[in-house]
Amino acid sequence: MPLSKILSGSLDTGVGGKVLQVVSATDSTERSTTSTSFVTGSNTLSVTLTPSSTSSKIFVISTFQGKVSGGTPAGYTIYRNSTNLGNSSGMIITPSNDPWRINTAISYYDSPSTTSSTTYQVYMKVLGAGTIYIGGSSDYSGTTSSITAFEIAG
Repeated sequence: MPLSKILSGSLDTGVGGKVLQVVSATDSTERSTTSTSFVTGSNTLSVTLTPSSTSSKIFVISTFQGKVSGGTPAGYTIYRNSTNLGNSSGMIITPSNDPWRINTAISYYDSPSTTSSTTYQVYMKVLGAGTIYIGGSSDYSGTTSSITAFEIAG
């Protein structure tokens, strides 16, 4: 296949891999939790799309700053609607160094097999005792968390 067709997004009919839609959201507010169960990292760090085909794939990527306090590791994951796409500890597990802050990224290639409205959102939980954070803070002004979902033709 000619590179020009791939770069221009004019793939032949029936050829997978074309990006069909992109949705994105950001949040610059620091959020925290002491919950040992997954809770939303931020209600605004969430994207919703409606796949155009059941064969579509969704590539989700989220970048954010994570922080722990109290010597506890943190688990961060992505949910599709009410389903955790990671394991019981999350997709990313931070070290428990206190205080600890690092820029973090999670990505996931999903096959939702639906044409219904689908929401992807970052969740977090404490994997011990203490407080964990997501997002910007006064320590690092201007830090913005983001989540982006790409629908890719299957």
